[in-house]
Amino acid sequence: MFPIKIVCSCISLLVFQINPADTQHFFLLSKVLPIDPVALEIIFYIGFFIAFAVKLPIIPLHTWLPDTHGEAHYSTCMLLAGILLKMGAYGLVRINMELFPHAHSIFSPWLIIIGATQIIYAASTSLGQRNLKKRIAYSSVSHMGFIIIGIGSITDMGLNGALLQIISHGFIGAALFFLAGTTYDRIRLVYLDEMGGIAIPMPKIFTMFSSFSMASLALPGMSGFVAELIVFFGLITSQKYLLMTKALITFVMAIGMILTPIYLLSMLRQMFYGYKIFNISNSYFSDSGPRELFLLISIFLPILGIGMYPDFLLSLSVEKVEVILSNSFYR
Repeated sequence: MFPIKIVCSCISLLVFQINPADTQHFFLLSKVLPIDPVALEIIFYIGFFIAFAVKLPIIPLHTWLPDTHGEAHYSTCMLLAGILLKMGAYGLVRINMELFPHAHSIFSPWLIIIGATQIIYAASTSLGQRNLKKRIAYSSVSHMGFIIIGIGSITDMGLNGALLQIISHGFIGAALFFLAGTTYDRIRLVYLDEMGGIAIPMPKIFTMFSSFSMASLALPGMSGFVAELIVFFGLITSQKYLLMTKALITFVMAIGMILTPIYLLSMLRQMFYGYKIFNISNSYFSDSGPRELFLLISIFLPILGIGMYPDFLLSLSVEKVEVILSNSFYR
């Protein structure tokens, strides 16, 4: 009877009380759902969390992602990194945080620990990947750690930073996989230790690959830097955690941000510098065409725009974040 009661409550609320244009219906839904016992709310929270943890992904439920990226066509990788992974983060914010605030306030310290661990683990693992697409895939897993920390910080600034990171990495991850695919179409190589010297025959691809790699490692002036910095401040200003805890997690996040340029710059060195590629006989390498450049520039401009003027996106999310965090369990 209880599931039927929940379904009926949802239907009655959505049909009779909520305007279809109202974007805060999850907040209203959380007010009428008959989930009063804390134990029951925790059970629902864990169930939804596991589902979204697989999608995001969150360690140790991330193992499907690198293999999928390593074998899939780059167009599929673009959709997966740019859109589908972000649905897991969106679900955590819109369902776990809004519908189960008490449970989220209980589990948020564990989210902080998992996010910090994920940043270090995935960055360290990415450095050891020979497959180009798997290296980018593990970098995506590492960057998802900042989103988890932003969600677990339960602050306006941290949650806004997490939402900004969702959008920022959507552009950066999709562009990196697009560049990995276009490079493979030309040289038919996917392992980094077989590449080298691509910068001379393909300077445009080299320039764009370097630019998006700089964006991924959070170079100031680009969207990744702003998003990660806001998550940093969100964690530091959180009143929920002790000073030593915040200092330790911040230190771990800083180590992750140091590891990020190591594996990305190492990837660029293995791909574009040296002379190994010229040992392949009867090979002709063409550079990016106008359509590819148009697509890459179209993705790069929002990254620069968000980095220079992040308030454009933050102004769209600040009111929604305030509504989410207005619940008494978050105060």
